[in-house]
Amino acid sequence: MTTDEKAINEILTRGVTHAIEKDHLKKALLSGKKLRIKHGIDPTGPKLHIGRGVVLWALRKFQDMGHTVVLIVGDFTAQIGDASDKDSQRQPLTPEQVQKNLVHYKDQLGKIIDLDKAELHYNSEWLGKTSGQEILEGAMEFTVAQMIERENFRDRFKAGKPIGMHEFLYPVLQGLDSVAIKADLEVGGNDQLFNLLAGRVLQKRRGQKPQDVLTWELLEGTDGRKMSTSWGNVILIEDAPEEMYGKIMSIKDDLIIRYFTLATDVPMDEVKNQEKSLKNGANPRNIKAMLAHAVVERYYGKKLAKEAAEEFDRIFKNKETPSEILEFKYKKGEKLVDALVASGVVSSKSDGRRLIQQGGIKDEGKTITDIDYKLESGTHTVKVGKRRFVELSES
Repeated sequence: MTTDEKAINEILTRGVTHAIEKDHLKKALLSGKKLRIKHGIDPTGPKLHIGRGVVLWALRKFQDMGHTVVLIVGDFTAQIGDASDKDSQRQPLTPEQVQKNLVHYKDQLGKIIDLDKAELHYNSEWLGKTSGQEILEGAMEFTVAQMIERENFRDRFKAGKPIGMHEFLYPVLQGLDSVAIKADLEVGGNDQLFNLLAGRVLQKRRGQKPQDVLTWELLEGTDGRKMSTSWGNVILIEDAPEEMYGKIMSIKDDLIIRYFTLATDVPMDEVKNQEKSLKNGANPRNIKAMLAHAVVERYYGKKLAKEAAEEFDRIFKNKETPSEILEFKYKKGEKLVDALVASGVVSSKSDGRRLIQQGGIKDEGKTITDIDYKLESGTHTVKVGKRRFVELSES
């Protein structure tokens, strides 16, 4: 077990918004006691972004200290939907949708967490067998007033938007997860605070020691709003190095220090130096390039981070095309949007149409404005957004 006080202090403070009970947790970490550290992930979509990575990297640090990371995949709770950060009811997922989203979760988690040393559970293991009586007993520990006090529920109630009874039960079910795996500590984003505290309440009811709680700030997306797949402002854990680098370079300048703090392991002393440099008039682009390199290095290593930086400069400084371009075949007269979806360059027809309407797609340097634009004979080098290219040739 690692009990380095400096490392422990950093993990208890860097980007942390709530630490309950901090003194108790710090004492346990310094003692060398092996803790069971829980984190739950509902598979509401097939891909994870680096905003979710903030907590995952903290878990990896705990794991490297010698503690047991317990990952709870919420295959049961995803069918209800966590409303913690939603201004309307989350659409419940079917078991089939959950299983589809789960397919690549392990690969993505494995980029950060050492899964060979972690416990991985699906909460249907116990929640699928939990009796109605157990759920009702758990629900007795909370009041409607407590639920309505939650910001998102309060805003929806005032706006006359529906709040489902099942949404009130979500914290109860997440709390039962903590009981099931006997968590010593649960970690999550700061929008999860109420759910994490529910675990403490239900553990105490079952005669267990209440888990400590750590929450982290939420990372904004490339447009400055909360990072969300539904808004398309995400930097995905699975993004290719050059794509990840380019997306970091596109973030707003006022997010540079937050990204350094939350999305990298650059020492905080260095982060503070970069903050001073910005205040003293340093070029944000240069510091953002250091940030982009640090983020890509964290996920892919130094070599690929260096190559991603060189590729970015080749395209944007020297106005050249990428060294490698995806090649794809199309049929004469095929709509450009359909070809881009088939090639995987855009995720959906609606995404492709949106980019065209925003002037974000060029065919041989010409901006496309017609969403029904059709490809004529020949080879087309198409630029999608700021960083993606595809070479379309007639089949």
